[in-house]
Amino acid sequence: MTYNDNSGNGSAQGDNSDVSAKGRPGMRVAVAGGTGLVGRYVVEELTAAGHHPVVLARSTGVDLVTGTGLDAALAGAEAVIDVSNVTTTSGKKAIAFFDRVTHTLLDAGEQAGVRHHVLLSIVGIDRVGLGYYQGKLRQENVLESGRTPWTVLRATQFHEFAQQTLDRVPGPLAVVPRMRTQPVAAREVAQHLVQLVQAPAQGMAPELAGPRVEQVVDMTGRLLRARHQRRLLLPVKMPGATGTAMIGDGLLPTGPGPRGSQTFDEWLTQLVTQHSGNHAVQEG
Repeated sequence: MTYNDNSGNGSAQGDNSDVSAKGRPGMRVAVAGGTGLVGRYVVEELTAAGHHPVVLARSTGVDLVTGTGLDAALAGAEAVIDVSNVTTTSGKKAIAFFDRVTHTLLDAGEQAGVRHHVLLSIVGIDRVGLGYYQGKLRQENVLESGRTPWTVLRATQFHEFAQQTLDRVPGPLAVVPRMRTQPVAAREVAQHLVQLVQAPAQGMAPELAGPRVEQVVDMTGRLLRARHQRRLLLPVKMPGATGTAMIGDGLLPTGPGPRGSQTFDEWLTQLVTQHSGNHAVQEG
């Protein structure tokens, strides 16, 4: 139940120089984790909106944990969008990572004159007791206690969650958690983050979710069929109150808010089409 959005790997296009955006249209916006799943979309959406994204990741010379390269990268930045992540199920590791990174970003951002810090979080982290979610809660708490105006967007799992679940443990057996979610397209999350960073800070923003409620086990089964893969699906209920919350309403939005338009099946069709196109190009 983690976002696969590693801030230190991969590559993305973005202006990572220390030239100020002053005098040019749009804002200079730093994207922490700008090489990950959502981060790449955020960079694209910022560019399309006429802003100047600065990718904060190890691949661009910035270490969010130690702060190396951060001061230079944030020079002239007016805002930060934080979609950084660590892949772990350990509450201790998640708390340590998000506490350190958020403090580092806030301290450097304050020195640079950042006026708005936007954070991507997860719907239900205060109701579902997973270790990773404890880290996200700490991240929110650190941001709230800082002096920089902030906005937190809690979003549901992405459509890619089923794919990440399958790919995490390869083999003939696919272990899938029993959980209900209202999955949303990662690109639509990025679009919403860009809308928020252009507006005044608002604290906790209305929760973002997809158009319909899905069972993750069903999503994974449909993905396997679309991939023409034969793997034995093993649904697993997490123990105790955590598992009960996950199969209930614990990961669903609790009130009105923005809703994405792309359904999981539409995303799946798009994924299959892209895969077929890539395969055809390779064969050609």
